[in-house]
Amino acid sequence: MKHPLEQFGFCPKCGSAHFIVNNVKSRHCQDCGFTYYANPSAATAAFILNEREELLVCRRGKEPAKGTLDLPGGFIDMEETAEEGVSREVMEETGLKVNRADYLFSLPNIYVYSGFPVHTMDLFFRCDVERTDHIEAMDDVADSQFIPLEELHPEDFGLDSVRKAVRLFLSTYPKKMK
Repeated sequence: MKHPLEQFGFCPKCGSAHFIVNNVKSRHCQDCGFTYYANPSAATAAFILNEREELLVCRRGKEPAKGTLDLPGGFIDMEETAEEGVSREVMEETGLKVNRADYLFSLPNIYVYSGFPVHTMDLFFRCDVERTDHIEAMDDVADSQFIPLEELHPEDFGLDSVRKAVRLFLSTYPKKMK
């Protein structure tokens, strides 16, 4: 997979072709002096449990990893906090209203979008929702359901960071999550 900076042949500020590798994290324009740093995009994912302590999982309706399991979540919009972003994404994908979002941990990931590797920093939250009796699969979700924790298999989750997060969540629940 190409490094994200290899995709940029021209300076995004002035359009110059003299946009050269500065270091492993950046490119520098020899004409206007602009240095572009490839930093990760922020994304969120939610661990939502119902009253039977089953985890809400979604089936991905689009690539990457179409057809595999996922957690509700997605990219944080500009001018949005991580808590606002995870709440919005949960609503957009499941119709559930988040009452509380508690940060758990983060994991780096590479999300391939239209053939372009987007380095992300995925922020995982434990979310409490208003109700769990009606879920709608919306946006890029093909299906949603609650699965008992003992029936979860991390290898069924298609995105690397989510697979790792589910393993971590299962290894610490209920010790740290209750």
